[in-house]
Amino acid sequence: MQLGSLAKSLQFVGIVGLVSLFFITFLAQDSTTLPVWRTSSPSTGDHLVNTIESLTDYFFDYTLRDADFGEMGRRTEILAELIQLNSSLSNTRSLTSLQKETISNRTAELALSLFPFLPEQNPFEAISQNIQPGSKGIVIPVGLNTFRYACHLISSLRNVLHSTLPIQIAHAGETDLPIHYREFISSLAPDISTLDIFSIFDPQSPFFKSEKGGWWIKPFALLASPFQHVLLLDADAVFVQPPETIFERHEGYLDTGVLLFHDRLLWQGGFPDRHSWWETQLKHTSPSATLNKSLVYNEDYAEECDSGVIALDKGRLGVLVGLLHIAWQNTNLPRRNWLEKLTYGDKESWWFGFELVGTAYSFEQTYGSIVGSTYERNETFPSEGQVCSFVIAHVDHIGKLLWYNGSLLKNKIMQPLEFEVPTHRIVEGVWHKGARKADVSCMVGQVEELNEDEIWILSESVKSAEEVDRKLRQEFPRRFALGRP
Repeated sequence: MQLGSLAKSLQFVGIVGLVSLFFITFLAQDSTTLPVWRTSSPSTGDHLVNTIESLTDYFFDYTLRDADFGEMGRRTEILAELIQLNSSLSNTRSLTSLQKETISNRTAELALSLFPFLPEQNPFEAISQNIQPGSKGIVIPVGLNTFRYACHLISSLRNVLHSTLPIQIAHAGETDLPIHYREFISSLAPDISTLDIFSIFDPQSPFFKSEKGGWWIKPFALLASPFQHVLLLDADAVFVQPPETIFERHEGYLDTGVLLFHDRLLWQGGFPDRHSWWETQLKHTSPSATLNKSLVYNEDYAEECDSGVIALDKGRLGVLVGLLHIAWQNTNLPRRNWLEKLTYGDKESWWFGFELVGTAYSFEQTYGSIVGSTYERNETFPSEGQVCSFVIAHVDHIGKLLWYNGSLLKNKIMQPLEFEVPTHRIVEGVWHKGARKADVSCMVGQVEELNEDEIWILSESVKSAEEVDRKLRQEFPRRFALGRP
């Protein structure tokens, strides 16, 4: 069989598998209520096992290429159905012990064939059973280049916002974040630990080989973390509300177990290859309600997601298998051959992964906003004007400023010693993007002043960051004496 006919063949094989899984939904119930199934089809268990064996044999024989994002989504959906089936096997008397063991083994083999970066022994359970039910926490991937920003973030979360969520500092091996740096950042506040993703995943795997830390480790840090409700934060994120707010009150998160944040609406029609690729990979799926509302996908804007903050409930099976797909996207070949060529960094992999595996997810209600201290008002319409800065801001479910990216610095690349406290914001305006990272960007629209509480939080966060910088210069004089980031 040629690979070109793979999708059509899988459609048939997948339907057969799903029909059998529908069977087991009934078989898993008390057998006394199902005399027809029990008496008229004594070989149903054999039929189910044979179907699963045929289905998985097909997948093993026709492995996927790094280009097959869409088909990986379909197979991941089937893996989720097998995992759900396995969870019900202990309650059914309609299958023999050998049949249950065969189904369990085939599920594990399929998980490992799709995601070979998982531990070889009990690959899915090694991840799912590591999750502490009900736990909540923050994961911040940190390397040497983002270390200073992460220290600022932690100081603000603990000393200004008084967040009590435990924090894990994720890194990829010793050279990514050496022991001296790990000890320093762990000492900044209570309940901070470090997490080497290579304590879970094999650094010699071809999926990671010769890799240094960077944005690609983010989904693997989430997989390795024990938190069920987990916030993934970029080191340069700045919070204006306690992050607990997302877990406790954000309607999108409470509804779906996934909260993502929008990027800026920019460059309409400027990336036709990107959109063509998305559409090709999604052509065998039904668009979600979230995708149907997307201005980026439906009106050809450039970038959907700002992945500086990701909120996930890993206790939901769909969320966890969606995270596996996202992690696969960020392995060596899919990332180098597709994400890096057609998108920017990891950010589009998040919504794309959940969409491809059919997992519900939510976005903030507006696209990326702006905060800044440089603003101009329209002389004719004083409520309108423009705000300029180097950051993207994000609001909560009721429109209040929640966080922004880019650090507490005015421009972390060009002005690494100059802090800035924003005073104004615009939500749902029109962006005018600078051509380079060194160039300021502006938004035109209805200008609002930040309230006293927001300005106080940001001012205190800057003071706290300045104290952290003093400690950094003492502890790491060669690296931070000149304000290097």
